[in-house]
Amino acid sequence: MSGDLHCHTKLSDGTLGLEELIALAAKRGINTIAITDHDCLAGTVRAKIIGERSGVKVIPGVELSAYDSKNGKNVHILAYLFDSPDRIEGLCHSNATSRKRAGQYMMMKAAKRYPITSELIMKCAQGSTNLYKQHIMHALMQCGYTMSIYGNVYDELFLSENNINVQPKFADVYEVLEAVKEAGGISVLAHPALYDNFDIIEDLIKAGLNGIEVWHPTCSKENEAKLIAIAKKNKLLMTGGSDFHGMYNHGEWSIGDYVTPKQQLSELLNYKTKIKRQQKKLEAQQEAQLAEL
Repeated sequence: MSGDLHCHTKLSDGTLGLEELIALAAKRGINTIAITDHDCLAGTVRAKIIGERSGVKVIPGVELSAYDSKNGKNVHILAYLFDSPDRIEGLCHSNATSRKRAGQYMMMKAAKRYPITSELIMKCAQGSTNLYKQHIMHALMQCGYTMSIYGNVYDELFLSENNINVQPKFADVYEVLEAVKEAGGISVLAHPALYDNFDIIEDLIKAGLNGIEVWHPTCSKENEAKLIAIAKKNKLLMTGGSDFHGMYNHGEWSIGDYVTPKQQLSELLNYKTKIKRQQKKLEAQQEAQLAEL
């Protein structure tokens, strides 16, 4: 039993609703998934219920946006199986507010370059808890300025020297790791190759990082081998997922095309029990040592 542990829905920047995503997973024979919408826990409970009806195990998850101020890079942390989601709700709200503000600025900038209304962009974002670049591009597609989400227009607006990007002010990555720890969750560094986060993995491990996302559409075989070596050396969990966004995917793949293998999925699901068992054993040893004094 493998699992796709990186999926997005309409609640963030995906194009499928919870029911549609879970139905697709069931059709494709994927019986374990994690819905990891950006800075959003809104679908966690409902997804679990829908999953049970469809024979799909839905692991509680979220993709938390963060920033590494030392290196000036974005960092995404996947959090799974948290006991107290309220501990990270505040972080999600703060990140979402900042993202929404940045999205509104980009929406206004896009409207200056292309005759497009903010109402249409917001209509494309309907159902989402925020405003994303993909929603702006979707509106531009509907107006006939481009035939795809990604391509020349996207590159002009978001990748060129004269781009309209506005960087949201996300939480510090070490603050995010601490929040996941306080929530009783498992922290995994998402797609290290995408943001070139290799140089901070060691520091993140020292700060309590539990795992690394190894299997991902943006990860080459060379980087995959590199991440596996890092994970084994530091006894980290290894996960994988398609980073599925539906029509907003950055390429042609579907849910389940990139997964967490059976052994690694089992290690993730049993990780907290293993840690608690180790802590009890350590406490027992300490008590025995004190008794001998």
